[in-house]
Amino acid sequence: MNENATRIQKLTLAAVCLALCLALPFLTANIPEIGNALCPMHIPVFLCAFVCGPWWAMGVGAMAPLVRFLLVGMPPLFPTGLAMCFELAAYGLIAGLMYARLPKKTQYIYVSLLCAMLGGRIVWGVARVLMSGVSGAAFTWATFMAGAFTNAIPGMVVHVLLIPVIVLALRRALPWMKQK
Repeated sequence: MNENATRIQKLTLAAVCLALCLALPFLTANIPEIGNALCPMHIPVFLCAFVCGPWWAMGVGAMAPLVRFLLVGMPPLFPTGLAMCFELAAYGLIAGLMYARLPKKTQYIYVSLLCAMLGGRIVWGVARVLMSGVSGAAFTWATFMAGAFTNAIPGMVVHVLLIPVIVLALRRALPWMKQK
């Protein structure tokens, strides 16, 4: 397959991932207690990182909360949506860069995913601290730990169980993922 065709396929898949970022929260919103904790917008960004690469995924991650806010008014733009833009962009960038540089073995999908999950949550925390300085709202260590980890445990479990399985299936289906 030539390089131009691969670029068009990646663009198309990135657009599908962005559309999934907009649609998946509707599927989990009505699940009591854990709907938001499943972090449904994160899944397509991670998949985009593994399938399309870091730059496409970073773009999808940065745009998804903004586009969703413009279309449906959620997540609230400040501070939640803006912090999510940085967080999801970091997820896409970190996962995509690590996956591109590590050997194409199953365990490295997990390594890339877990490092991106940690890095993205740190970026989210830094963004929230900076925004709290602008808005004057308190953002404590306990708030960071609850928002980044404790409340996100269901989503992290779903991501670790679901994303590598999908990536392995896509690796078999998409020619450019078989390289290296």
